[in-house]
Amino acid sequence: MPYSFLSWLLIFCLGILPELAWAATSTTEERLDLTHSTVGYFALVIFLCAYALVVLEEYTHLRKSKPVILAAGLIWVAIALAYGGHSDLPADAARHNLLEYAELFLFLLVAMTYVNALEERRIFDALRSWLLHKGFNLRQIFWLTGVMAFFISPIADNMTTALLMCAVILAVGRDNNAFIAVSCINIVVAANAGGAFSPFGDITTLMVWQKGMVEFWEFFALFIPSVLNWLIPALVMSFTVTKTAPQTLDSRPVPVKRGAFAILALFIFTIALAVTFHNSLHLPPVLGMFTGLALLQLYGYYLKKTYYRARIGGYFDPFESNMAHVQPTTKQGFDIFDKIARSEWDTLLFFYGVVMCVGGLGFIGYLELASHLLYGQLGATYANIAIGVLSSVVDNIPVMFAVLTMNPDMPLGQWLLVTLTAGVGGSLLSIGSAAGVALMGQARGHYTFMSHLKWTPVIALGYFGSIGAHMWLNQSLF
Repeated sequence: MPYSFLSWLLIFCLGILPELAWAATSTTEERLDLTHSTVGYFALVIFLCAYALVVLEEYTHLRKSKPVILAAGLIWVAIALAYGGHSDLPADAARHNLLEYAELFLFLLVAMTYVNALEERRIFDALRSWLLHKGFNLRQIFWLTGVMAFFISPIADNMTTALLMCAVILAVGRDNNAFIAVSCINIVVAANAGGAFSPFGDITTLMVWQKGMVEFWEFFALFIPSVLNWLIPALVMSFTVTKTAPQTLDSRPVPVKRGAFAILALFIFTIALAVTFHNSLHLPPVLGMFTGLALLQLYGYYLKKTYYRARIGGYFDPFESNMAHVQPTTKQGFDIFDKIARSEWDTLLFFYGVVMCVGGLGFIGYLELASHLLYGQLGATYANIAIGVLSSVVDNIPVMFAVLTMNPDMPLGQWLLVTLTAGVGGSLLSIGSAAGVALMGQARGHYTFMSHLKWTPVIALGYFGSIGAHMWLNQSLF
């Protein structure tokens, strides 16, 4: 094995040396077309290998961020070597991509912190408990979880929303595999569709909004198409769900912790700040998000300092240990840094690897070729529909970042179309979205790739129905 690796490395170096020698003698600072060079092929193979490991994460248990971060480093090293190691062009391009990543990373970090704070204050547990104790039958629960997934995901991310609703389904369904499977599919489709009409519903919509391709209020033109994307398959699947009552539930109602609703109000206010900073002040929305994070930090400080006094005054959390006689600690009160630490770091680091990998391939020249093939030959409409189908196999984050890097000349209607298709196209397969992958792990043995694939034709009806609705309702935008 070591001999084979060294042989491959030697062949690569021998192949790249003539290019390095030419680049080193070049005195111009023009970008090189490396698409048909050894460096270009090397970068492409590295990226494809890394992404193959991402797709196989469920089987290898290798976190998806690890291979793409390594691939990003290797790709940019190869690019720098191709320029002789002394040109400023690769460094400037890498810094540009890092800046784009930094804005999105910090924005997502604040959003995840708020979601973690709401989860710790048991907002989601209380919501789930309420659903379980209202005496709904299975078909009603099917519809309720779908509706709630659709309307919660525009504020929280689609994966958190899907996990919350899936917990309800698992508690209600118990051993009813058919009900659990079809309800999980319904939740995945609803969460992805709900995230498509809001800048905060998915990373791809956030990228489009922060890039300035679509303004905040313009996203809501996708509301009815998003509803149809979920409603069409939901109507068909609902006929397979009976109206029988679920098994008796013995779980107790879950009360929320002190300050839960205040944190929810702060989250909504933080989103409003981000929109105001972007639309009215023309500042990066991440500044508004971090201003909201400061408010959460101050409120967390208040919760921690008043914890002991609240206990004396009669506040009691049945889930915490009996500590009324001791001074408040970080664990007893509220620690904002604990909420930050519990952010989905694998996703955030995966996003870094994707941005840098795709940025490197774009610098080499591959995205220009792809843009010419898709938008130059197929046309914007067919290209954007194909991108949605592609996102059912390849994660929609690199797909959307590639489109934004290509920056094709399209009207607002087409940018909304690619936002819609990239957001909901992942519903076609269980591996096409973070929500689907998460639910395959949470409902292991009940919700599988094959159980989802059985309903793919019906989900495709919703996919093309939403596209048709958008093109008809928003035809003035094309």
